[in-house]
Amino acid sequence: MIVLPGRIGVIGGLLITQSHLLTNCRIMHMKPVLLLAGMLASVAALAQQGPPAAPSVTATDMYFGTKVEDPYRNLENLNDAAVQTWMKSQAAYARQTLDAISGRQGLIDKMKDFDSRKASRVSELRVTDNDRYFYFKSRPQDQQPKLYCRDGYKGQEVLLFDPENYDKGKVFNISGFSPTNDGSKVSFGLTEKGAELGRTLIMDVKARKLYPEQLQLTRGGGEWLPDNQTLAYLPFNNGDLKDMAARQNTQCRLHRVGTPVAQDQPVFSSQLYPKLSIRSSDYPYAGIDRDAKLAYGFLYSVDRYLHGYYAPAESLTKPNVPWQPLFQPADEVTNFVTDEQYIYFVTSKNTPRQKLMRMPVAKPNVAAAEVLVPESPDEAIKDEQLKTTKDGLYFVRVKNGVQAKLYFLPRNSKSAQELKLPQPSGLIELVTKNAQSSDLWATLGGWTADRQRYRYTAATGKFTSEPLSSEVQYPEFADLVVEEITVPSHDGVMVPLSLVYKKGTPRNGSVPVLMVGYGAYSKSTGPFFYPPYLLWTQQGGVLAVAHVRGGGELGEEWHKAGQKTTKPNTWKDLIASAEYLVQNKYTSPGKIAINGGSAGGILVGRAMTERPDLFAVAIPEVGLMNAVRMENSPNGPVNVPEFGTVQKEDEYKALLAMDAYHHLQKGTKYPATLVTAGFNDPRVIAWQPAKFAARLQASNTSGKPVLFFTDYEAGHGNGDSKQKQFETMADLLSFGLWQTGTPGFQPKATAAK
Repeated sequence: MIVLPGRIGVIGGLLITQSHLLTNCRIMHMKPVLLLAGMLASVAALAQQGPPAAPSVTATDMYFGTKVEDPYRNLENLNDAAVQTWMKSQAAYARQTLDAISGRQGLIDKMKDFDSRKASRVSELRVTDNDRYFYFKSRPQDQQPKLYCRDGYKGQEVLLFDPENYDKGKVFNISGFSPTNDGSKVSFGLTEKGAELGRTLIMDVKARKLYPEQLQLTRGGGEWLPDNQTLAYLPFNNGDLKDMAARQNTQCRLHRVGTPVAQDQPVFSSQLYPKLSIRSSDYPYAGIDRDAKLAYGFLYSVDRYLHGYYAPAESLTKPNVPWQPLFQPADEVTNFVTDEQYIYFVTSKNTPRQKLMRMPVAKPNVAAAEVLVPESPDEAIKDEQLKTTKDGLYFVRVKNGVQAKLYFLPRNSKSAQELKLPQPSGLIELVTKNAQSSDLWATLGGWTADRQRYRYTAATGKFTSEPLSSEVQYPEFADLVVEEITVPSHDGVMVPLSLVYKKGTPRNGSVPVLMVGYGAYSKSTGPFFYPPYLLWTQQGGVLAVAHVRGGGELGEEWHKAGQKTTKPNTWKDLIASAEYLVQNKYTSPGKIAINGGSAGGILVGRAMTERPDLFAVAIPEVGLMNAVRMENSPNGPVNVPEFGTVQKEDEYKALLAMDAYHHLQKGTKYPATLVTAGFNDPRVIAWQPAKFAARLQASNTSGKPVLFFTDYEAGHGNGDSKQKQFETMADLLSFGLWQTGTPGFQPKATAAK
């Protein structure tokens, strides 16, 4: 069985991985900026006058005979002194305004109270052949998760690495880890200030000592080969976030522990294998599957469909690997696992909700593969939850993205059976040891239920509770109601909508609603349990999650229906969901706040520009707001498969349609808006939200605040301390509650009046 490296297709894109989403239950984070002495004006002066307007230098582009005016092209130069001065003054003003909101500190205090109730929180579990557990753990006193291990479920816990004590005075976090199959070593990524790109360290687990070599310009822990001595990793060309060449034509390398990094040789790249037609924007990864005894080479972008090759395992460490096609994008394969006999894979080709197939390891051929599990009429396969053990194959199906079921296909059988879960669940996460063991663990959860971990025993068919995180009670949420409904969109398609609110919440149009959505890369939103989010319901509001097209809630067909030329369905689904809530008296237009991060910036930005009358508040966090110019940033080319390219006329028109910046109109009454950016963001470069905020401020006539907050110590959301996560959520919630007129959240001094 091979472990794909974190689904690099998504990591290379705008979204933080699903595991991060479920662990932290926040897609993006913004943080307070460290205000510099000698800024343009004092905070007091800003509070009285407001920040200055952005400098404007218009550029004109010609796309297929059409002129497009760009009034804030100059903001793309983040090194320009005038641009920096404007961004810092905006950040200071935003910080002053947010801090003035009554009730904000109370939210932070409540979040700390929630956190203090849980003695320990464990995530990202990996179990090696010798039953050694590796995982992240965070306690109430910890600001960053720490790396631990133990031998067996009941073994003594050992702290392996604490990023808070690595270099005092600096803010580091562990970006990911990878243990060897025998548990003797663990590699992990270390990054600073949310930059994502950092170094990979390697530790001898028994001695708890770091090896002297460090792999630079990397992210995550890489992937180990079966010899437990060799690590496959992908370094970037340089660390400059603004350099287009930094992540072009990268090469996968192999490092043998104890040898100089300078001796590491590339094993998979466009330079080595030009006949494979590897694009300059592809991320090439290579590894060895010890069960199938095959070497793999995969090309990752944000394209959901795997593009990979195979060769004999022993050839990977030799020159001129004889690569043969394994999966091509046309096969629409989204994930696979193996045992000694077969390669099992999920495909959506001619199958809207995916089917499971298999082909022999000895002769891989997608065209000749057999169907094991045909598609379901109303359930989509969660392809990331596909696992093999010595007993058979386990997989998860989900209805509308919120009702999960676990299935088991025994070895040498073609009949899958549903397993009875110990509790109803909207979320199922699976962990196995290897394909030679029967060990399987399932973590179950939902909107209002904390995650519970169970061991499943195939011989008896029973689930046994084996918690790693400590148990905790939240009596505040005992009376919450979860309502799962579907609403008609603009074209009659029914869109799933999840609602969470307190029992007895009135249906008279007076209730504030926080609508959250994403809609890209086939990624589903939730169900997740995150107490800080649920504080919205404690203020009498409704938390609404719109499962818009572009996500994966209803399978790959749902994804394709919100991608490139079909992207308008994404924000039209959100608009339809909001209209439904108004029509059915859940709320009213002056009470709706919408929030989305990263690629969710398209969702929020276009919903508010198409229907500014429908929303009271819009909060796009580190959002993609200027889609037409995305390819002009270092992370832009790798995202072409999801959003399109200006080099093709139909895709250019699609990019323009989803571009919130270009849909802003002067003299329009827009909702109150909080726009955020991370200056070290490698995925959505800071000028994307900056341009949108500048043009919105110049266009808005509603008199409602438009705040633009840039964090100069942050990136796209990785590496936040616990305190910063609480402050971020407090900013989001308090701004939304303030602008929806909720009592107790009106500013002490309205800086944005």
